Amino acid sequence: MALKPTRNLGMLLLGVWLILTGLLHFLDIASPGLFNLLGVLAIAAGALILVGR
Repeated sequence: MALKPTRNLGMLLLGVWLILTGLLHFLDIASPGLFNLLGVLAIAAGALILVGR
């Protein structure tokens, strides 16, 4: 069974955020710039999901 790609940008960003957050904890990588990027990504995903895009 093949997975269908999502057309919802908010859900796509949420998926990317979840994967990156999991990898950061698993690989124990610490970078202040990366945490800022994840914060911006989380805000964008949340806003787009609330707007319904």
